[in-house]
This record gives sequence, structure tokens and C-alpha cells, in this order.
Amino acid sequence: MSDLVCVGAVAGSFGVRGEVRLKSFCAVPEDIEAYSPLTDETGKDSYPVILTRAVKNGFAARLGGIETKEQADAIKGLRLYARRDQLPSLPDNEYYHADLIGLEVYDTGGTLIGHVKAVQNHGASDLLEIQGPGLKSTVLLPFTLAAVPTVDLGKGRIIADPPEGLF
Repeated sequence: MSDLVCVGAVAGSFGVRGEVRLKSFCAVPEDIEAYSPLTDETGKDSYPVILTRAVKNGFAARLGGIETKEQADAIKGLRLYARRDQLPSLPDNEYYHADLIGLEVYDTGGTLIGHVKAVQNHGASDLLEIQGPGLKSTVLLPFTLAAVPTVDLGKGRIIADPPEGLF
């Protein structure tokens, strides 16, 4: 598990005074400000965050060191990370997406299906995007207790009981 967890991304500039449009990936979107300062994925560049107002699909925010529209435009797409120890601990059977990506996926018979490429959410519930050598394309597995009865972060694996015909 990485010490950094992605909590947001810069979607572009907002206005002409150096504010950015910020997308929050937090369960409570406003909490992104509480994890300030945020870093880039290397952890070298640090950005104090102050949310200024809610805007469509995110927030307008001030990032430390970003003073002009041109600087804000230059960091469009920048993913922002918080240290894992800044984030709240999760109850049982809840996981950070970053912890699931890369885990091997086995069926209930112990056969390797593939590994988790990404975690998707299109409104109803989370879906694990599985890719593997025996699969022609990626497969979306519902991340429910019925379809994924076991997540073992310590061993780096998931035991899946996929719906009939999915694989």
C-alpha cells in the first residue's frame, strides 16, 4: 500500500486570479481541504488548499504557489494526494480504491482470474475492472458482498464469486 492516496485533481483554471477548478474524490467532498497540504504523486511538490466556493462538478480553490491563470492552466490534470495517516481509518468491509487496484482476483475454486485494473463507479455501486491473460477485454465485476466475499489486503488478493456467465 502506498503512503499517498489520491483525493482530488485539478480540472483547470477558474477565473483570472489563479484559482483552480478542483474535483474532490473524498466521500465528503469538502473534506479535501482538511487534508491540506496536498502533494503531487511524487510527494515532492506541496500545495496548501483553501476552498473558496462550490462550483459545478467541484470547487473553486486556491492552491499555494499558484497565483495566475497561466499557472493554474499549467497544472490542469494534476492529481492531488494526501498522506494515508491524514485520512480517517475505515470500518470493516470498506476500502480505499487505491488499496484495491493491483490486487489479484481468484475465483472461489482458487483459480487466478486476473487483477484489479481500476475501480469504477457509475452511480449505483462500485465495479472492479478486472483484466487478465485469459480475458479478451476487461470485465466489470460488481463490488458487492455477494460477488466479492473476501478482500485480503495482507495477502494482496480478492476472492470473487462472480455472477454466472461473467467470466
